[in-house]
Parts: sequence; structure tokens; C-alpha cells
Amino acid sequence: MNAPARSQARSAARLAAVQALYQQQMEGTALARLLNEFHQHRLGREVDDEDHEGEVFADAEVDFFDDIVSGVDCRREEIDELLVGKLAGGWTIARLDKTMLQILRAGAYELVARADVPAASAINEYVDVAKAFFDDREAKFVNGILDAVSKEART
Repeated sequence: MNAPARSQARSAARLAAVQALYQQQMEGTALARLLNEFHQHRLGREVDDEDHEGEVFADAEVDFFDDIVSGVDCRREEIDELLVGKLAGGWTIARLDKTMLQILRAGAYELVARADVPAASAINEYVDVAKAFFDDREAKFVNGILDAVSKEART
């Protein structure tokens, strides 16, 4: 896979990972079932939605997707503790928007556990994911939190 295709596949994997983590949070879906569902019905498959008929989910790097989702699931307590330490006084994980929380968890996981991914790349990617769901203000929030996580995790 050439570099631009790999980059697009990783971007798609990150977005799908955030969606999977959100689903897990909202529905309590077991990890194995969650991964299987995304493998079978989401990653690189046609969109089953009348508003987007004929569109296809972007091909995602499946192993990368699996690593992010599994890694966040396995290290959630550690990641959440790290994130809480970067939030403004009085803020808790529970106060964060559920989608925002999954973006931060996935980004923090990459910064903590994926030394092969440059910190700036991971941060920029999750800022872009945030822009898919939120306005610039929230994207800047993601940038600030993940930058602070990076400084602690990558030293």
C-alpha cells in the first residue's frame, strides 16, 4: 500500500474506531462482538442508509482499527486518568460529550501506546475527526488536550 493510501486507510480506521468506541459506551457491546460487527458491516462496506445510498465506507486499515479499539478498551482506566489530569479544574470525564470522550480516548491511546505514530500526526488526525462532529472550538479543545497528553506520554 502506498503512503497516501495507507494514510487514508489509517484516517478511516481512526474515524471508525471513534464510532465503535461510542457504540460500546452507549450500548455496552462486548469487544469481540463490536469488532466483528465493524468488520462485517462497516469497514469498507456499502453504506446501508437511504440518504447515502451507493456510498461506501472508506477502506480502513483493519489491524490499526482493531488495535485502537482493543487498546482503549484494555487501558480505559489509565487513559481516563491521564485525560482527567489534562482537563480544566472542575471538569470530569462524565461532563464531556460522549463523542468527544471517544475522540480523546482514541487519541490518547495512540500517544501512549503507538510510538510508531508521530505525535503531531496523531493529534492532527484526531483534530480532523473532531471537525467531522464538532465546530472549530471543540477541535481546538482536542488539540490542546492531546498536545498536553503527548508532552507527558512521549517524554
